[in-house]
Amino acid sequence: MKRAWILGALALPALAPAAEKPLWELGAGVGGLHLPYYRGSNKANAWLLPVPFYVYRGKIFRADRDGARAMLFESERVDFDISLAATAPSKAKDDPAREGMPDLAPTIEIGPKLNINLLHSGPWKVDFRMPLRGGVTVEKSSRSIGWTLTPVLNLDWKAPWIDVGMQAGPLWGNRLQHKYFYDVPSEYATATRPAYSAPGGYAGWQATLALSRRYGDFWVGAYARRDSVAGAAFVASPLVTARQHWSYGFATAWVFAASTTNVTVED
Repeated sequence: MKRAWILGALALPALAPAAEKPLWELGAGVGGLHLPYYRGSNKANAWLLPVPFYVYRGKIFRADRDGARAMLFESERVDFDISLAATAPSKAKDDPAREGMPDLAPTIEIGPKLNINLLHSGPWKVDFRMPLRGGVTVEKSSRSIGWTLTPVLNLDWKAPWIDVGMQAGPLWGNRLQHKYFYDVPSEYATATRPAYSAPGGYAGWQATLALSRRYGDFWVGAYARRDSVAGAAFVASPLVTARQHWSYGFATAWVFAASTTNVTVED
């Protein structure tokens, strides 16, 4: 269920050598997203959305191509930060599998993330990232939806004409996380949708490819993600109607403001 508002995360600079850059940059643009209602759904939403472009290169608080976070510890090989993720809302009336059930509210997740640099040579960077996040629903009566663990192997490559990012890894979630998306309480059971209680455990895998390029004050980017719930602990849920699916999106933005204070960074 990790989507971390993908367009907001994409609309950011890519890997570059150490250089003097503005402490902060602001911009705006537009982007499109094609996302399943939830992981394991055969229904998808398409959105055309405004896209904020935001960068902050502080010593502790940062917002860059790795998302918004607070650095708790940093060394040459290892750093430890706080990361965020989110999921989109889903209307039950638009999804036959969930017809008559409550809507899925948007969620936000926050938690610590361990990052281990495995290789950094010229335009190449390979690292291992392990975020552990707790989630809550974003609604009037917010409630906890448990935790997720989503380790990934991440590759960044700054090619001569494009910046490439690739990452892949498995997902795990506890009972409360899977309950929110895949449980069928007895009061919502039907002849074709039996009651179901989703256990915690393995939640499948994801692999993502992102491409981007900065041209002066303009930025463009796109991504594609392959997502699988095959073998997941909750795969027997009647709400799982597709074991594999694609999501994708694009964005473009114009950077219209930047700090006059520069900092040395190695993205």
